[in-house]
Amino acid sequence: MHTIISERTTASPSRRMRHLRRWLGVSLLCVAASASAADDLRERIAKALQGTTTPAMGVLVIRDGRIAEQAVSGVRRNDEKVAVSTADAWMIGSTGKPITVAMIARLVEQGVLKWDAPLSTMLPDLTAQMQPAYRNVTLVQLLSHRAGLPENLTDGVALDAFFTDTRALPVQREAYIKAALSEAPAHPPGTEFAYSNSGFMIAAVIAERATGKDVETLIHREVFQPLKMTGAGFGPTTAGQPLGHRAGTPVTRAPQKADDGVPPIYTAAGNLHMRLQDLALFAIDQLAGSHGKGTLLTPASYALMQSAQPGSPSGLDWGVQPSIAGRQGPVLVHGGSDGNWLAWVVLFPAQNNGVIAIANAAEDMGADTATMGVLGGLFAELAPAVTPAAK
Repeated sequence: MHTIISERTTASPSRRMRHLRRWLGVSLLCVAASASAADDLRERIAKALQGTTTPAMGVLVIRDGRIAEQAVSGVRRNDEKVAVSTADAWMIGSTGKPITVAMIARLVEQGVLKWDAPLSTMLPDLTAQMQPAYRNVTLVQLLSHRAGLPENLTDGVALDAFFTDTRALPVQREAYIKAALSEAPAHPPGTEFAYSNSGFMIAAVIAERATGKDVETLIHREVFQPLKMTGAGFGPTTAGQPLGHRAGTPVTRAPQKADDGVPPIYTAAGNLHMRLQDLALFAIDQLAGSHGKGTLLTPASYALMQSAQPGSPSGLDWGVQPSIAGRQGPVLVHGGSDGNWLAWVVLFPAQNNGVIAIANAAEDMGADTATMGVLGGLFAELAPAVTPAAK
């Protein structure tokens, strides 16, 4: 899924006593304002959940490159009464794809990989068995959905087998991409946008081969650790955390087939969990990068990630839009769902603002309606209206 429609102030020692009352007054006002904003956001979420069967939603707002407010409402699972908290982790689905791209970009910057190297060079032992059309496909094309690959393996039985496969994840991923590269292209590579999880799986194997490390280790080392995303992890949420929901019930066991969710090997394509704050750290760095101030990547890497490819609505792997819901862009968007969760990240680089919304259910329980109900109102606070000239 790709598109949609605390700060501390101190005074010097020599002035601290003189201004103590004023600082206390300002601090109390700031705390009150922050609490008021969070209460307002919580009320918005609760209202948006009404009329749906979505158990819970969390929303975090970024203003001027900082977390401005965050709030959650609802329950961790709909057969119990335990409320969600702002410290909880949520599954983010395909919204994790830009995180994978950032990991790959770090390897390119280190000279381990090359954006424009063809698959025949990066996967030489697979060249003879892959479809000839794929041999000149590059990392840029894989990560911008312009490689011509189908969305997933078209052989449903083969795909479902990975849900119960017990081999090491890198071994399974090797098997997956061999099958994916043998299937006929959905479109001629390089000609048009076609959303593909398989493209990210192939990029993951390329990274694993080049480094000798599994993609989970690489994402942790290259993204989670540098950005201090300490609550981020792989696979489903852990015990005591919110559960995803499908068809009105909590999902309490690992998916067994494609109709249930995604297999464990899909880390690079979207099988991450994290707190709202962790995802915000990544989003804030992306916003900073758009202004030449990011810490994770070089300016060239941010620009590549955030620029639409020729004839495509996608960067690597942001949806790049001129506007959204009547608000001025540019807008960077990603949405993700495994059918059990729904997550959105929407960034307004020109304003240095953004918003994250995650629900522990998906469209079948009204999570799309609930999340859009909150996002639409927030967009009006985060970016100016589209002017007639811009239309």
